[in-house]
Amino acid sequence: MSERIAVALTIAGSDSGGGAGIQADLKTFSALGVFGKTVITSITSQNTLGVQAVDDLPVSVVESQLKSILEDDKCQAIKTGMLGNEHIVDRVASLIKRYRMKKLVVDPVIFSSSGKKLLTQSGVEMMKRKLLPLTHLVTPNIKEAEILSGIKIRKPADRKRAAREILKTGVRAVVLTGGHLKGKPEDLYLDNTGVEVLSSERLSNSDPHGTGCVFSSAITAGLALGWQTLPAVKAAKDFIGKAILGEVLSGNGKPSVDPLAVLYREVEKTRAIEAMNRAIQIFREERIGQLIPEVQTNIGLALPNAKSHGDVLAIPGRIIKNGDDIFTGAEPEFGGSRHVANIVLTTMRWDPEKRAVMNIKYTDALLKICHRLRFKIASFDRADEPRNIRVREGSSLEWGTQNALTQYGSVPDIIYDLGGIRKEEMIRVIAEDMESLTKKILAIHRLHKKAMKT
Repeated sequence: MSERIAVALTIAGSDSGGGAGIQADLKTFSALGVFGKTVITSITSQNTLGVQAVDDLPVSVVESQLKSILEDDKCQAIKTGMLGNEHIVDRVASLIKRYRMKKLVVDPVIFSSSGKKLLTQSGVEMMKRKLLPLTHLVTPNIKEAEILSGIKIRKPADRKRAAREILKTGVRAVVLTGGHLKGKPEDLYLDNTGVEVLSSERLSNSDPHGTGCVFSSAITAGLALGWQTLPAVKAAKDFIGKAILGEVLSGNGKPSVDPLAVLYREVEKTRAIEAMNRAIQIFREERIGQLIPEVQTNIGLALPNAKSHGDVLAIPGRIIKNGDDIFTGAEPEFGGSRHVANIVLTTMRWDPEKRAVMNIKYTDALLKICHRLRFKIASFDRADEPRNIRVREGSSLEWGTQNALTQYGSVPDIIYDLGGIRKEEMIRVIAEDMESLTKKILAIHRLHKKAMKT
C-alpha cells in the first residue's frame, strides 16, 4: 500500500537559473522530506548575472493550475513567492479563501536580488488587502518590510514597529529577515504573544541568490510536517544556514544557496567515516605503532568547506599504540578532537583542498625520511609562541600551524616542531584526502621499518 506523505504547495515564479523560485522551493521540500506541488505564476529569464525578462502567465492559467491541485486533495501547507501582478494576487487570494487553506506562508517577493521589480505597486496593495489577512506567516526582508509597513527601517526599534504594522493586516505572525543588515543577520519574529530575535553568525559575504525562497520554503515544509510556527521558523533558519554554507557557483555571476547541501553533507559524512575506517584498518594491518608518539596520535578529515570543529572527523580518545600494534577506544566522530580540528581548519584557510592530517612522532631519522621522500617541509618553534596563546587551552596548535604556513608561504606535506616545556616534539602529515594521507603515512612507515632492519 502506498504511503501518505506530507504535501506542500508553492505558488511562485520559475527561475530559469535554478537558484530561486519554484526550482529552489522544490529542492527545499525534497530535502526536508515533503512532497512538493507547484503553481507557476510567471516565467523569468534569468541567470547568475540577473533577471533579463519577466513574463507573467495569464490569470486563467494560474487559476487552472491552482484549482487542479486543490480539487484533488488539500495540501498541508502552502507558500507564495513571486506573484507578478494584482490580478494574480487577487485570484490566488480568492481561491485560498474559497478552499479554506490555513497554513499559508507568504514570501512577499517584490524585487529580485538583482533589483528587478517582480510585483506591481497595485499588486503590493492587493497583497496587503486580500492575501495577508489569510496568511499564517509572512517573511519580508528589510526592503519588503518597509514597503508593506510604510516605515523606514534604520535601527532595531524600526524593525519592531514595521513588524507590528504588518501584523495589523491580519497576518498571524511576521518574520522580518535580517540578511541585509550589517553585522549579524538577526531575524525578528513577531506574533500576538510577543517578539523574539533569532540571531546567527554571518556565514557568507557573497549575498547568495535564493535565500528568501529557501527560508520561506523550509518554514512551509515544517508546517506541512505538523510543527508549530516558531519551531518551524527556527528549524528553517538552521536549514538556510546549511544551504548558505553549501552555496554553489553555477555561472559567471552570484553564487546560489543549495538546499540539497544538507543531503550532500550527510553523504559526505558517511564517505568520510568509511574512508577513515579504511585507513585505520590499513594502519593496523601494517602495524605502524613505531610511528605513534608518547602522547599517542590522532587523525583528522574535514568535510569540504569545513567551517567548524563539528565539520572535522577525528578519533575521540586518540589512536593508542601497543608495541607495533595500534588500537582505538572509540569510533571516528565529527567534532571528536578540537586539537586536530584546529590544525585542519587552519590549513584549509590557506588551501581548502588540504583536508586531512595525522600526527606522528618526531625523530631525526623520521624527518630525514620525509626529506628523502621529497615532501615539502615546514616547522615552527614553540619558543616563539606568545604567552597569551600558550595559556589558552587548544590554541597552541592553531598558532603553530598558522606560524609555519606563514613562514613557508603555502601548505606543505609536513609541519614539525621540536617541542617545549611539557610539549612533545611532533611531525604532522598533511594531505588532500584520507587516501593521499594514508599513502604518505605508509611511505614513511615502510622506509622507517626498512631502516630499522639495517
